[in-house]
Amino acid sequence: MIVDAHRHYWDPSRRDYGWLAGAPETLRRAFLPGDLAGETDPCILVQAAPDERETRFLFELARKHPGVLGVVGWVDMEALDVASRLDWLVADGGGLLCGIRPMVQDIPDTQWLASPALDIAFEHVRDRGLVFDALVDGRHLRALSDRLARHPGLHTVIDHAAKPDIAGGGFAEWATSMARLAQMPDVYCKLSGLLTLTGAGSDPRTLEPYVAHLFETFGAKRLIWGSDWPVLTTRASYDAWKTCAREFVRRHAPMAEAAVFGGNALTVYSLSRISS
Repeated sequence: MIVDAHRHYWDPSRRDYGWLAGAPETLRRAFLPGDLAGETDPCILVQAAPDERETRFLFELARKHPGVLGVVGWVDMEALDVASRLDWLVADGGGLLCGIRPMVQDIPDTQWLASPALDIAFEHVRDRGLVFDALVDGRHLRALSDRLARHPGLHTVIDHAAKPDIAGGGFAEWATSMARLAQMPDVYCKLSGLLTLTGAGSDPRTLEPYVAHLFETFGAKRLIWGSDWPVLTTRASYDAWKTCAREFVRRHAPMAEAAVFGGNALTVYSLSRISS
């Protein structure tokens, strides 16, 4: 079974997706399950607005569409009552909440992740068996390492391979930082969002050194495929990216396709029971 471990649905008429103001115009509309008609891969929905109400909106969609296995939501990590907020989300999700994703890339303070004030929030995420989805880029990787060193046992999934500067050729520093993170056994990485980091009209082979490094450092047991749909649509179709990613996996880990395209996601997000 193929699992899309990183899919978004959003409706700007319901919530404020502030980042859309700077996004390509084609993304500034609602994207809902009907817009991906004919695609039957089970998926994990990932938040796209820093609002707990949006997480509950995703719960609503998940209940209407059985192909949704889980939701990676958002909670105010700085709230004094973060423990209660997490408990409410867990209860409201009825088993759907599988992770929490602060939108680190949009926070002006690039050292936000390292703040000791967040220690208790991350402890609460870990203690509830939730995954921390790290939406970061190169500016945050040192702070991310410092954060994760404080929380052994916190399962973490780095979204979009930490968004390397592929169009600008920024390989070396990213590669060193990712290798350091890969030494932490509870850190996973999503093979997602990479095509949109290439220049317009770029050949997918541009991704080769980045993908090769991910397989070398994380190994096939800690890589998780995701579409990043609909952001993906600015570069390629859902099927085109799936085909491209399959070719990468067959080249670098030919016996691990089932793990990268589903098994690893089911394991790290504790979804095996839900999907059975």
